[in-house]
Amino acid sequence: MIELSTMQLNMIELNNIHRDFLVGEQKVHALDDINLSIVAGEYISIMGPSGSGKSTLLNLIGLLDSATEGTYLLNQQDVTALPDNEQAATRNKTIGFIFQSFHLIPRLTAAQNVELPLMLAGTEPDQRLPLVNKAITEMDLADRAQHRPDQLSGGQRQRVAIARATIMQPKILLADEPTGNLDQKSGQDVINILEQLNRQGITVIIVTHDNNIGERATRQLKMLDGRIESDQTLSQASL
Repeated sequence: MIELSTMQLNMIELNNIHRDFLVGEQKVHALDDINLSIVAGEYISIMGPSGSGKSTLLNLIGLLDSATEGTYLLNQQDVTALPDNEQAATRNKTIGFIFQSFHLIPRLTAAQNVELPLMLAGTEPDQRLPLVNKAITEMDLADRAQHRPDQLSGGQRQRVAIARATIMQPKILLADEPTGNLDQKSGQDVINILEQLNRQGITVIIVTHDNNIGERATRQLKMLDGRIESDQTLSQASL
């Protein structure tokens, strides 16, 4: 698996973050004055009812969305107003994403889906193959490498998505309801993989509705109406 050293740094700092959307003529405050610091290597769950701002917060941390107001420091760099191309470059080398619906490209095989971030980063073909083979093998998918997503089970698709998310050795892994479309055993396998990656130094942030998953993290944020209502260290976390 990926070897990363854990350093006690303020990797993520959100200061007075607001994110507003216009719905018709009405302004909706998806995020309302968010202040949050995350140290490298943390394992955080974000919980709250639908519409509380969980996914909006995750997208903003992942540079898939931008704040209406406030500043975002990522590794001590202000990324609030970076041009799109610089945000994309930062995202590709620093952050991995796992989604409830997998977001795999249907026409590509499992191996090709995993290879995609390397291609976008300009990695030479002869360097890509061993990296992809290693990632696929670590996810116990070597015998499924040439299968397309529609030929894989939900758990296998999510493991492909994790291999793709980690192929660039990101320091941050963001997971939005990663077990939402999985049966209980497959979901548990996915959580075990994410926790193993966290133990190796990757900062893991999970949005979930599942209390059992949320309580496995070492820190839990609870959101309501675009605000962080509580920020709690979970000493009983069962890693």
